[in-house]
Amino acid sequence: MPRYIAEFVGTMILIILGDGVCCNVSLKKSGMNGAGALHVTTGWGMAVLLPAMIFGSSSGAHFNPVVTIGSAILGGTPWSDVLPYTIAQMLGAIAGACIVYVLFAEQFKATEDPKTKLGVFCTGPSCPNTGLNFLSEFVCGFLLVFTLDGIGASGAAGGFTWFLVYAVILSIGTSLGGLTGYAMNPARDLGPRMAHAFLPIPGKGDSNWGYAWIPVVAPVIGGAVAAYAYQALVNMGAIVI
Repeated sequence: MPRYIAEFVGTMILIILGDGVCCNVSLKKSGMNGAGALHVTTGWGMAVLLPAMIFGSSSGAHFNPVVTIGSAILGGTPWSDVLPYTIAQMLGAIAGACIVYVLFAEQFKATEDPKTKLGVFCTGPSCPNTGLNFLSEFVCGFLLVFTLDGIGASGAAGGFTWFLVYAVILSIGTSLGGLTGYAMNPARDLGPRMAHAFLPIPGKGDSNWGYAWIPVVAPVIGGAVAAYAYQALVNMGAIVI
């Protein structure tokens, strides 16, 4: 049970900080409105880093069903933990999104554009194209799990491991984030999207459920393929652990 609580709290912190930086940059009357994409990607990297450093030793600091499933494929996490981890991550993401809404309630009122209000909660494509959008999230999920596997086996000392995780999030975001928002995480996208759907946000518009399946399904498949590919390369001797 303690590790499930750690996943809940860690994911909640991740969303407060991650969706919070989106609100800071995107919503009107925020003191950092217009700060830009680098501000967002740096903020999301820190949003992953901080709870990871806190909860890494207790739950593994997954905060993401993609990471949990990838770890289970490689034997690092029992399959019996996948569902409770995922539930904890989803609930944490919803709770974090609700807290963000409360904190930025006045900024939401001051912002007219419904797409901007949705975009601070969840991801969406810059150019809608189902195939390419799916491929983008697949590749992001693949890169996330593959690089995290490599970091885990690298022997990096102590807390430095978590700074490498920060580098992974920052690198993927700055390189591919402009395509679909690099969700890489079903809980990170679906949980806040659900919160957007039920929260009393003025003038919020719809939650774009027609797109919602892509950031849920594509990263999971990409991460699973990455885990099997990583293991295959280890078996071939191409990666030494």
